[in-house]
Amino acid sequence: MGQFVPVRRSKDGQPVRYLIVDDSVFARKNLARIIETFGGQVAGEAGDGVAAITEYTRINPDIVLMDITMPQMEGIEAAEKIVQQHPEARIVMVSSVGYQENIVAALQRGARHFVQKPVKPEVLYEVIKYVLGNDAEVADAAGAGA
Repeated sequence: MGQFVPVRRSKDGQPVRYLIVDDSVFARKNLARIIETFGGQVAGEAGDGVAAITEYTRINPDIVLMDITMPQMEGIEAAEKIVQQHPEARIVMVSSVGYQENIVAALQRGARHFVQKPVKPEVLYEVIKYVLGNDAEVADAAGAGA
């Protein structure tokens, strides 16, 4: 795995805070490992859409990585409910169910992007930088000091 330049929040230079939502503990741990290589911080985890809504409100993360297929409430519905309550929410759907209709539905209901599983770290890195846009900065090696 290549070395990634840490992505920081531009407003305060702090690590980007993530909420990881997936019914698979393995998938959550895998995503956590990947975002830590980007200099990110796991602020919370949830195993279904209902818990995702509660956790989002509790921790107010910078970005959400959310699976589509989960028990109790699917990721697309959870994304829609989070965005209704928090229009600024940045949600990236991360799923092996990459059917065109799922991707379109997720984007129509408030997700900002979609990443196919198995997740390639370099793809997720670019998507995160894109989704965060002007609210993120890439720390230069000289000034990182982390």
